[in-house]
Amino acid sequence: MNRQERAAWTFSLPVLGITALVFVLPALLALGLSLTDFSVYALADWSNLRFVGFDNFRDLLSTPLFWRALRNTAFFALLGVPMAIGASLFTALLLHDVSVRWKPFWRVALFAPYVTGIVATAVVWRYVLNTRFGLLNWALATVGIGPVDWLGDPRWSIPAILLFVTWKVFGYNMIVFTAALAAVPDELMEAARLDGAGWWARFRHVTLPAIGPTLLLAAVMSVAGFLQLFAEPYVMTLGGPAQSTTTVLYFMFEEGFKWWNLGQASAVAFVLFVLILALTLVQTRIGRRYEWL
Repeated sequence: MNRQERAAWTFSLPVLGITALVFVLPALLALGLSLTDFSVYALADWSNLRFVGFDNFRDLLSTPLFWRALRNTAFFALLGVPMAIGASLFTALLLHDVSVRWKPFWRVALFAPYVTGIVATAVVWRYVLNTRFGLLNWALATVGIGPVDWLGDPRWSIPAILLFVTWKVFGYNMIVFTAALAAVPDELMEAARLDGAGWWARFRHVTLPAIGPTLLLAAVMSVAGFLQLFAEPYVMTLGGPAQSTTTVLYFMFEEGFKWWNLGQASAVAFVLFVLILALTLVQTRIGRRYEWL
């Protein structure tokens, strides 16, 4: 081992050790816990703890609420990821325009929701979406549309929460896209403009290939984030109405900390981990197929 390799390991080992302690070890413990019937009774007497193998996973497959939570989570991800990334990219493109004034102010103002407390903002949005005196229904009334029970109607509960989540998280990707757009060479844009390329052609053939890796990263992070939604439905709807906003993470929380079925909750956590890992690998593989990524 030469001097450079020793230096590299010297700087890397502390980080690798912390990663193993904080991420790898808990994941292995959760996997081990998912193979037991660990519950509140085992907390009182460890002799009650039994190894059950894959029974917890088999029970999940026969639990209707788990499949309902999985379907709700899929809806959140399929609808929310395009909404969040689209809003972020559109806003970044607007702020990248040289004609926009007070750019620092707009960037800070639009990024602010991302760093605000999620519980406080969720409570505010509950009032915004209130059926009787909410700001959104008031705006709809001005154009002749009747009030909508955003958080009490199963048809509107997921769109309502998605609206809040998109407003909450799009600022982070907006800042990332803004940095990526700033790195696009002006010479390429000018050459495309001189060749007669319009706005869409420049975006498709110049901007998009340049920010492709950033777009892939944003997609991976957004999918993982939407698959782990918990606080938003917990604060705004408590998983309702009629379990229409119960997510996988919310189902895991109830199994573990409401019913104290910690073995089953660990099984849910491991299934979610495998799902996120599989989708990340698929996204990365698809991204590498296209040259602009």
